[in-house]
Amino acid sequence: MGKNLEEKNISLLLRLGRLSLILIALLFLILFLFVPLVAVFAGAFEKGWDTYLKAITEPDVMASIKLTLLVALIVVPINVVFGLISSWLITRFKFRGKGLLLTILEIPLAVSPVIAGMVFILLYGSRGLFAPLLEYLDLKIVFAFPGIVLATIFVTMPYVARELIPVMEERGVSEEEASLSMGASGFRTFWSVTIPNIKWGLLYGIILCNARAMGEFGAVSVVSGHIRGVTNTMPLQVEVLYNEYNFTSAFAVSSLLAMLALLTLILKSILEWKCNKE
Repeated sequence: MGKNLEEKNISLLLRLGRLSLILIALLFLILFLFVPLVAVFAGAFEKGWDTYLKAITEPDVMASIKLTLLVALIVVPINVVFGLISSWLITRFKFRGKGLLLTILEIPLAVSPVIAGMVFILLYGSRGLFAPLLEYLDLKIVFAFPGIVLATIFVTMPYVARELIPVMEERGVSEEEASLSMGASGFRTFWSVTIPNIKWGLLYGIILCNARAMGEFGAVSVVSGHIRGVTNTMPLQVEVLYNEYNFTSAFAVSSLLAMLALLTLILKSILEWKCNKE
């Protein structure tokens, strides 16, 4: 009887501990995720729908939205190609320096985006390493659109590869080898066997890469020059509006970024559900 009572007490303590952890996690999410999001949308719509529409349709804001979408449209496909190539190389070949390549892939995640932006200034700025060549070719990288694209490519580089490498390692090479043994070309095998096997990991990586590309602030802030209507992306435009005490417009643009983040989470959840279902 005493043993049963002890087991019941232990079971009760475990349930209480689990409940406490759940409550702590929920409280953390409410305080640091839900409440800030509610505050953003409350600030955005504080003065009504008309004011909100006026804020997000201002010329500078529209220019920042277009620039953000254009940068993402360029950066994501480039990183998809890089992610496919690097993950294929790492998972399908044995070579010296593979560990070094994996380490290099992690650099954008380990290095502060501000430092990454400073590196591009040192390379492509008016006194940078490549300044004479850029001057000769009459090209402007820093404080212009190309610099924003390069900085965004750098900070988003690992996302597709990081999602593909474990998926490709888990799948192995048996199906690809079978396809090749049946006479299919390497290109046909890649599109007919490899891509279908990694499609969910690829889509997941694309979503994360796109979300980071549109929300990047640090590196882009350094290389953009903060030229209103020209080099300000949406995160930079939020900073400009906030510094000018135009809080309603700042929250309005922030709400657009929050919507993009929520859409990313929804797509991520859908992909995870479909992946688990298969």
